[in-house]
Amino acid sequence: MEKKPLVYFLCTGNSCRSQIADGFLKALGSEKYEVKSAGLQAHGLNPRAVQVMQEAGVDISRHTSDVIDPDVLNRADYVITLCGHADEHCPVIMNKNVIKWHWGFDDPAKATGTEEEIMKQFRTVRDSIKSRIEQFVKEGK
Repeated sequence: MEKKPLVYFLCTGNSCRSQIADGFLKALGSEKYEVKSAGLQAHGLNPRAVQVMQEAGVDISRHTSDVIDPDVLNRADYVITLCGHADEHCPVIMNKNVIKWHWGFDDPAKATGTEEEIMKQFRTVRDSIKSRIEQFVKEGK
């Protein structure tokens, strides 16, 4: 069996955006890709991210919030940062064959306002990430 390319999603806290991307790629492309996510720190899984993904039919409630693992980072085929902070502070990748991309999305955890307004921001970011993941899977990259 051929080894699936490893996609490693990185964010600052591995609580929202990288978890959403991880969940969607596992749901939409697990037959093509091995998927992992991590953060520069582990802030814990954001319950609002879990909720909006549940609304989209993807259960990420058992995901864990993890810190970047240098071994995983250096065997990844794709390293995709989802926030500027992670892009700027990503550890050095020793694997010269890695494809590193930055897909910037607003941090829904920083949304303010009523609960309805905050959830609207989470859904907007979720839907934007889903569109990008669908494009990635369709194009085979």
